[in-house]
Order: sequence, then C-alpha cells, then structure tokens
Amino acid sequence: MSDSQTDTVFMTAALELAEQAESQGEVPVGAVLVKHGVIIGRGYNQTITNNDPSAHAEIIALRDAGLKQANYRLPDTTLYITLEPCVMCAGALIHARIARVVYAATDPKTGADGSMFELLQSPLHNHRIEVQQGVLAGQSVELLQRFFQQRRAATRAAKGEPTKHAP
Repeated sequence: MSDSQTDTVFMTAALELAEQAESQGEVPVGAVLVKHGVIIGRGYNQTITNNDPSAHAEIIALRDAGLKQANYRLPDTTLYITLEPCVMCAGALIHARIARVVYAATDPKTGADGSMFELLQSPLHNHRIEVQQGVLAGQSVELLQRFFQQRRAATRAAKGEPTKHAP
C-alpha cells in the first residue's frame, strides 16, 4: 500500500471518530495514533462531555496510546487528525515526540501548523514533527460545516429567531 493510500485509510478511521464526537454533541474532530501500521491510540473531542478543556481528540489519543505503550514518549508514530492541531495539542505532540502528523482541514482561527502559529516544525523546539496536510480535507470540512450550521440553527430556534434558508 502506498503512503497516500495508508494516509487515506487512517484518516478515514479518524473521520469515523469525528462522527462519533458529533453524535455526542461535540465538535466533530477525531484522531488516531499509528505505530508501524497499527492504531495504538484513538480519540475524539470530549470537552463538553467531560467538562475538560484539554479533552481534545489529539490529547485523548495520546493518553490512550501512552497507557497502552506504558510510556509518555511515543516516537516512531503518526497522528492522523481531522483538524489542524491547536497550540495546546501541538505542545503535547512535541513533548510526546510524535514523528509525523497528518491532518485533514486547516483551522484558520487556532491552527498551530501555520494557519495562526507555526509550532510543529519550529526550529525553537528540540523536536520537529513532519507534517502532511489536506488528506480527506473535503470530508472533514463538510462535517465541521454541517455541525456548526446545525448548532447555529438550534441557537436561533431557541431564541425564537426565524430560520435562515440557504440561497
């Protein structure tokens, strides 16, 4: 299997976790951590469910893998994530010594791989992470847009405001 096929397979697994997050009312972001072709950690956003601002998909996947590997360092791994990591998650990825990050959609508001900040490959850190972006971006963007459109519609309905119709 080629690298791009492998990336697609694992990003699809991350998208399935994002859908699970959405089904629980969470922002639909999912992540899988892979070592030597095997998923060793899984996570999806659980900030609302757990009342935990650190319960991002990446952090949950790192915790899952760390427990399974009995190590807080996770070298020789690739994290597949449906949305560009934020600053908090980028820091955790650097500290865990993740080798590679593959993400689908960019995050123009809080992204830490160049959208707002450049942390994953910064020469200021003692560890740099190889990055691949855009794998299955369309599916991730569609999932996120649908989620936020539904959330805005629900907010308007709760306020008794008229529903906006798409042009």
